[in-house]
Amino acid sequence: MTRPELPFLQLHAFVVLAEELHFGHAAERLGIAQPPLSQQIRRLEEKVGHPLFHREPGRVTLTPAGRELLPAAQQALADVADGLAAARTVRSGRAGRLRIGFAASLALTVLPGLLRTFRQRFPDVQLDVREMTTAPQLAALQDRSIDVGLLREPPADDPELGFRTILREPFVAVLPAGHPLAPRRTVRLADLAESPFVLLPREVGPRLHDRIIALCATAGFTPHVAQRAVEWQTLCALVQAGLGVTLAPASIRRIRLDGVVFRRTAPGDARTRVAVAWRRHEQNPLIAGLLAAVDQDPPEPGSGADG
Repeated sequence: MTRPELPFLQLHAFVVLAEELHFGHAAERLGIAQPPLSQQIRRLEEKVGHPLFHREPGRVTLTPAGRELLPAAQQALADVADGLAAARTVRSGRAGRLRIGFAASLALTVLPGLLRTFRQRFPDVQLDVREMTTAPQLAALQDRSIDVGLLREPPADDPELGFRTILREPFVAVLPAGHPLAPRRTVRLADLAESPFVLLPREVGPRLHDRIIALCATAGFTPHVAQRAVEWQTLCALVQAGLGVTLAPASIRRIRLDGVVFRRTAPGDARTRVAVAWRRHEQNPLIAGLLAAVDQDPPEPGSGADG
């Protein structure tokens, strides 16, 4: 046999009467008349299956069953009060959990400062940070497995998702140190036409992939892709091994590998867009808090300096 559920109002009435041991005083404290209080206590006793109070003229005392129930009832009411307080705190955006997806390259620039600023403003919020490329982030936002994404080259428009651009970052050419163009401070994209490329697979970041292909097309060539890899660290290692060159966001120059150099590109106005993404119709104050953190401490675009 399962234990019957004990309604909150009946438990509340029981605890107040147990503390007052007087129906009149308990009813006054509860803000109700004595008959409804008596009804609440009788219904609770029916559910428990035992009397909870000895009722004598001018005197009310707890039965053994009442004494046994009282600590559990007090704890249950305290738990409900704590839960309500926690729910109000979450609703206000002061606590809760925020699940953030981020592109790996943003760990080199945007992510640390953004999380630090957010943590300073919302120290009681639990952050669940997950490294994901752009396409998986968009899917995770749609299936609600993350709350917000930090991604590159977001879609131009999406009826379900909102986007806010937080950074437009220059591209750099990533070259082996022995490449003929390595001595230059600035590399014209057209001069990379004869070099093999290493690139991200299109399926993990289609818009960034297509952006790089489009920059090459504007420079008059279609790159010959010799190798592909998901991580920028791996792509840089392939460049180090002499398997090709690549175009990358300027922040990638913070990956320090012997035998790899990073050079500005010409024309120099090519940028990759970094954005925050979230579900448009979700009322989550923590997302607003993250956007406020971006506004408070906007990231600086990379310079694309030599390295």
